[in-house]
Amino acid sequence: MVVDAAVPGRGRPLSRARTATLVSLASGMAATLLLPAAGLAREPEAWRLASGALGLAAFALVLAAALRTAVTPAPAARIRRRVRLAYAVVAVLSVPLVAPVAVGAWPTWAWLGAALVGGVPFVASLRLVVPALVVAVAVAGAVAAATGTPVVRSVLVTGTVGAGMAAVNGFQVWFWQLLVRAGQGQAAQARLAAAQERLRFAADVHDLLGHHLTVIALKAELASRLAPTDPARAGREAGEAQRLAATALAELRRTVHGYRRVDLAEQLTAVAEVLRSSGVRCTVRPPAGAVPAEAATQLAAVLREAGTNVLRHSRADWCRIEITQEDDVARMTVTNDGVAATAAPDRHSHGLRGLADRLAAAGGDLRTRSVDGVFTVEATVPTTA
Repeated sequence: MVVDAAVPGRGRPLSRARTATLVSLASGMAATLLLPAAGLAREPEAWRLASGALGLAAFALVLAAALRTAVTPAPAARIRRRVRLAYAVVAVLSVPLVAPVAVGAWPTWAWLGAALVGGVPFVASLRLVVPALVVAVAVAGAVAAATGTPVVRSVLVTGTVGAGMAAVNGFQVWFWQLLVRAGQGQAAQARLAAAQERLRFAADVHDLLGHHLTVIALKAELASRLAPTDPARAGREAGEAQRLAATALAELRRTVHGYRRVDLAEQLTAVAEVLRSSGVRCTVRPPAGAVPAEAATQLAAVLREAGTNVLRHSRADWCRIEITQEDDVARMTVTNDGVAATAAPDRHSHGLRGLADRLAAAGGDLRTRSVDGVFTVEATVPTTA
């Protein structure tokens, strides 16, 4: 079963973790920016007030872009470079723009310097936090000495608050990156399993056909050599080659059919596990007895598509799967919540339309309905040939 949950950043748990991380980081940095903004309220000069507001606004804008990039699963390298450059430019420009604000009354740039250090984990490796902290503390001390603000107070504000914010933000960014790597590992594991299955199938086909094709080639070569001198035997050898070719074809078809046949119970377990791992409470009611192979194959195809739709086209909290058999008919019902009120069944089940045609050709039926945010897929297939 292929679902978006295997794709980093698109799965429901990873998406929720991204939102939580984004809100947490944004809240912390917004609170940090309130302290340098307090200096604006203490600045009597209009031009200093304007320059300080411009510097803080520019930093807030770049910080928002840096924060969003930090919690994006796979940002483009050029975007990261641009955000990193913008962050450095804003940090440099903040000194002439913000340092003169509330001179002697409030260490405005010292608080901004702490925010600058706290945002370093968003744009660079954690190894650069210490050099950035040293530079910010030095600048805070120089600004304080030049403007008559207490130097020790400014240095302590930038050093302690900046280090604390960088540690908190760095830990959250590191933890987010671990979640992304875990999602990438799951996706890679699924791709590896699919590749191993293809290789196993290819090996089986090779082993099956290799012997038959070798014998057929030898028979054909022998028939061609005997044709001028012993036509009767050549004909027998040609007939034997034809029989071997038919046998090989039949065995190949049986092999492919064996791969196409599915275990409905295993499919139910697999779909339920995928949904639960994506944060959807899933209840499964399996059939009382074994479903015939052909009917199981049809229902398994619908089950895979329905499970995929739950993840792709809804924000489901629960899903219920039920399979019953009665009167030579197997019936499967898949129900989930979290469907948008404006979504119509035909928009919600693009892939199911093809399955409806497939079931109709097999004498079955597929119906979908959406009522009060609950979407239902109901498939019926005959259990008799």
